[in-house]
Amino acid sequence: MSELHDNTQRVIEVTEDDLPLHCPMPQHADWNAHPRVYLPIEVRGDALCPYCGTLYRLKGRPSGGSH
Repeated sequence: MSELHDNTQRVIEVTEDDLPLHCPMPQHADWNAHPRVYLPIEVRGDALCPYCGTLYRLKGRPSGGSH
């Protein structure tokens, strides 16, 4: 994620380069909108922020599947 995003985008695709994943990310316009929380996206391929509801999806991985 190289461009600046606002948190109105509720589904954000990330890559393994963004790991460990935390919300909000530095690229968000309101990067200090809530406390930083680390999200375990590696487990399922997606993760939901408990503060703002943003859904993160790991590119190249099926979301919601259990392995």
